[in-house]
Amino acid sequence: MSITHIRHELSELEANLRIEIGALPSFIEAIGESSANQSLTELIDKLAQTPLAEHPLFSQLNKLDAAFCQLDLGLYGLCSDCEAEIETVRLTQDPTEQRCNACADHYQHEHRHELRLNH
Repeated sequence: MSITHIRHELSELEANLRIEIGALPSFIEAIGESSANQSLTELIDKLAQTPLAEHPLFSQLNKLDAAFCQLDLGLYGLCSDCEAEIETVRLTQDPTEQRCNACADHYQHEHRHELRLNH
């Protein structure tokens, strides 16, 4: 996959997340209707100061921002824990994936109590 293709895919994901956010009244109340004019970083910063920081969409925005940063640094597709290449299947399923299979399994095992509390 080319960098241009990945950037396009991430941009489409961002557009879809912004549509989802715009459809939720609680998000509009917290960030106002000008969120479309804000950069991804500004949007995340604004949401981080609200109770919506616990919402799954906020988590998805953070993963998206991390994927854009990794792409800019030339590190896209590398596991954030072990720096091995993330399996193509994982990235195809979720282009914002941050961990390889082994590290994702380890992370879920180590943080299973925290993950259960969030769901």
